[in-house]
Formats: sequence, structure tokens, C-alpha cells
Amino acid sequence: MKVVLSTLNAKYIHTSLALRCLKAYSEHDFDIEIAEYTIKDPAMNIVSDLFAKEPDVIGFSCYIWNIEETITVVNMLRKIKPELKIVLGGPEVSYDIQQWMERLVDVDFIVAGEGEETFHHLLQELEGDSKFHMVFGLAYRKQRAEGAEIIINPPRPKLNLNELPSPHRFAEDLPHLGKRVVYFETSRGCPFSCQFCLSSIEVGVRYFDIQRTKDDILYLIDQGAKLIKFVDRTFNIKRDYALEMFQFLIENHGGCVFQFEITADIMRPEVLDYLAEHAPPGIFRFEIGVQSTNDPTNLAVQRRQNWSKLVRTVTKVKESGKIDQHLDLIAGLPLENYDTFRGTFNDVFELRPEELQLGFLKMLRGTGLRLQAEKWGYIYMDRAPYEMLGNELMPFADIVRIKRVEDVLEKYWNSHRLDHTLLYLVDHVFASPFDFFQLFGDYWESRDWSRIGHQLEDLFSRLWDYLNSLAAGMDGETLRRNGVLRDGAELRLDVVLGLMKYDYFLNHHYKPRKTWWERTMEKPEWGEWVRKLSDQPDTISGDFASLGLRERELQKHAVMEKLPFDLGKYLSTGELACDSESLLVMLYALDQSDSKPKPRAYWAAIS
Repeated sequence: MKVVLSTLNAKYIHTSLALRCLKAYSEHDFDIEIAEYTIKDPAMNIVSDLFAKEPDVIGFSCYIWNIEETITVVNMLRKIKPELKIVLGGPEVSYDIQQWMERLVDVDFIVAGEGEETFHHLLQELEGDSKFHMVFGLAYRKQRAEGAEIIINPPRPKLNLNELPSPHRFAEDLPHLGKRVVYFETSRGCPFSCQFCLSSIEVGVRYFDIQRTKDDILYLIDQGAKLIKFVDRTFNIKRDYALEMFQFLIENHGGCVFQFEITADIMRPEVLDYLAEHAPPGIFRFEIGVQSTNDPTNLAVQRRQNWSKLVRTVTKVKESGKIDQHLDLIAGLPLENYDTFRGTFNDVFELRPEELQLGFLKMLRGTGLRLQAEKWGYIYMDRAPYEMLGNELMPFADIVRIKRVEDVLEKYWNSHRLDHTLLYLVDHVFASPFDFFQLFGDYWESRDWSRIGHQLEDLFSRLWDYLNSLAAGMDGETLRRNGVLRDGAELRLDVVLGLMKYDYFLNHHYKPRKTWWERTMEKPEWGEWVRKLSDQPDTISGDFASLGLRERELQKHAVMEKLPFDLGKYLSTGELACDSESLLVMLYALDQSDSKPKPRAYWAAIS
């Protein structure tokens, strides 16, 4: 009996841990092949490839991001291979099973919950006596004279994780380890009860044997893995365990990067101290679900969160400069309106995470919030991803506006193309970070820019276009009175332009051939500065002088711009001194052997 395990990943670089767990459990008894695709692959291509494998049984791992595309593939397979046994599993079909079996008439079986033992037992019955009523955790169709009856067996007891074989030892995975994300679990379950999350349904946390975990990680690193994402819902729930694992990874990382979901407000100070002292820069990434800072909202969804302790953790991690942090927000939770979400956004942005992901509530099957949707007045999509369309406090019109915030936040802050410019605008000019992203997002939408692509230059020119239109439309007093600018602030376009130039130059590995602004330094002045910096490099700094660059090298490797403020003072103190100018000198590709050379920035205040 030929068995194919398949899924449609969100991206090519992703891999399915679930399929590998199923194969590892059953491969000694059955002929099992893994076949992974993406949701962007044409259904015909997927079906053709699966058909060529000549399977007797196909199992699909289903999630909110791939269920609809998977259904299309299933329908096509049923038509061309009627005798094929089709099995669905995964979190998307593990709840509302009766509805799924009624809707998906082409599906023979659904495996609910943990699938290793259930799927193995199903394969045994398919090859044997077909006593499907004996398979706990299985839904199937029983043929009767009046038609097929849907049978849903009792759930299977939780597995003993120490009896499960490793899913990380397949020879066919080795050539791809360095090019794709490796997903890894050291535990299953979650200690919390957040009503919007599927993880809250399973009570308690179970751990895999720590020595097996370490052995598998060492194996993956030795075989060339570059990025390992831990799927544990709260990696740091046990202090001693987390500390031991962090220490192990630090001592054995081999250049691999590790990403974790952590709960920041329970991170112990001694763990933070250890990471600050011992973690090499860049090998750890933390994903922290903040979701909301509105206390009534957190209470409504049974989410315990100590904001002051969370701030302590995020701040200390950021100050260490060792670990990138990805903070998540959810718009549309109960008792959160537009104004309170604005507060949540500003609270979290104040922490300056490397990445701030703004998501929208999804009414996942099986969650407490979906069961209580009527209580909060929710309307939401009938099909995956079940995103909310509004509730009693946040109508659809507010959702649409916040989506514009999400769009420009992703393009500008999370891309880190204009960090110095954005921080100046949100810290010194606009009423709040949220107001800046909202107003800019509204402007972006009004210009229909969301319908066309953008290059790096477009990000700069469109921001500049917005700021100029703002300044031209209202004077500073009116902007402050309307709540656009903070009290006492003014929109200094010359300062913004200077910071945008600096950010633009930082975005290039090689000397840019064009700029999105009209260059202000004429050729004679440029040539005069080149000669001066060649003859008197100490005009810039001792570090610059130590490079020993001659005129020809400066012509080849340097760009220069005059900025209307003291750049060095601003970068070091945040104080904007406009009583003198700066000469900004950017040097590119001095080391020709570097495939991605970083630009070197130098500056000096000039009268």
C-alpha cells in the first residue's frame, strides 16, 4: 500500500513538521512518501505530481492558510482516481468535524488531534479488516442501505511524547536543510487559556526528553540547518528548562539561528541576565504575543499579562543588542475599539521592537471566542481564515482603516528602510506613532498606491510626497490644533529630507547611481570637497583619515551631501541642532572581496 503525506505550505522555504512526525511513526510498517507544495502552486501541477506517485492513500495536513486550496486538490483527485483513500488531518479539520465531513464528500477520513498513532492505526485497518470503529480520534463514513453515515469516534488519549520517534532524521531532507526553515517542537500544549487561540484547548504542557531534543538539534546543525523555529507555544514556561536549552544552543549554535515564541512577562531576571552576558548577537529571535494592552480586553479573553514585567523583559533584551524581537498585536479583540487599539499600538511601538506585526482577529474553529461570537456581536468570514469583519465596538469601517496602518507599517517600519526618518517623525513631529501610520496609510490609499508595485526609491518619494502635501495643506498651528502634530512640534521638511537622504544611502551595498531627490551639491562644490577631504581628511575624523583615500578613490567610492543640522549630535543625543550644517560622506565597496559590503558613514559639522 503506497501512502503519500502532503500539504500546501504558505511558502517554499517552509517545511511541514506534522508530515514528518506522521512518517517517522509509521515508516517501518508502510511505504510512505512526503510531498510538499505551496498554496501558490497551480492545482493542476499538484494533482499531476500526486497522480504520478500512484498512491493508494493520500493524507493532507490542513491549516487555515491552505484548507481552501487543499479542497480544490482533493476534488480533482477524487474525479481522476475514484478508488483513492483521502485522509485529512491538522488543526483546521480537528474541530467541527461533522460539518467538514458533510461539506467535503470527497474525503474518506478525518484524523483529529495528535495524529501519529491514529493515522498509523487507520493504515493498519485499511490494509486489514477495515474496523474503523476501533480507531480512536477518527471520523469516517459507514456505508448503509440508505446511504453513508458519518461516524465520529471518541478522541484518542494524549500520547507519551517519549515514545515518539524523531521526525528530523530523514535522508531526503538533508540537501535542503540550509535552504529551508526547520520547525522543531520540544513540548506540546500551553499553560494559558487565551480564548482566541487553539492552544488554549489542550490543558497542560508535555515535554519531549531533553536529551533527545539536544541530540536532534546537534544533528540538524551538523547537517547544515541555518534556521530552526521552535513551535512551542511558550518556550520559557519552565525557567530551568529554558535556561538549560539557551545555554546548550549558545554553546553549540554553529552559526544557526533559533526563533522562539516566549511569554515576556514570565521571563525570569536571571535568564535575561544570562542571555545579555552570553548570547552571541544574532543567533536568537524572540516572538512575543502582546495582542492588547487594554486590561478589560485581556480579562474578557482570559489572558493574563503583566504589562510592567513585559516591558522590563523587552527593554532589557533590546538593551543587550543581542536578540531581535518580533511583537504581535491583534486588532478586533472584545472590548477593544478604535481608540483603545490606538493606545495598544502606541504602547507597544514605544518599545521599538525590530518587527511589529499587526494582525486581525481570526475566529478559529474550536476556540472559546468563536463559540461566544454572538455575545460580542462578531461578524466574520464563513471560510478560512475566518477573519473578523466587525463587532459591536469595532465596525468594518474601523477595520479597513487599521488595515492601512498595517500596510504602511510593514512597508516602512518592519522593512527598516527609513529607521532614522521614522523615529524622528513619530518621536518629535506627529501626535503619536499610530497617528503617523494611520494618516500616511490613508494618504497611500487615496493615491491608489496599493494597486501598484514599489521599488526602494518609491518608498522614499511617496513618503516625501505625503509630507509635502501635509505641509502645503495646513500651517503648523492648524496641524497641531487638528491633532496631527504634537504640541509644540513643527514639520521641518528640510530636516526630514536630510534624514531621508541618510537612510537612503544606508540602504545600498554599492554607490547608488541615482537618487530620488534633486542633488543639491553642484559639481564644482563636489570637486572642491573631494580635494579637501583628500588633502585634509581630518576635517571629517581621524578614522576617516586612517583610510588614506586619494581623490580618485573618493570619486569612485564616495557620495556626499550637506544636511541642515548636526547629524553627529542628533544620532548621539537625539537633539536637533540646526545652528550648523553637516557634511555626510558615505563610502561604498572599499573591500572588493565582500559580496555584500556595508556602506561606511562619516560626518562632520561644518559652519
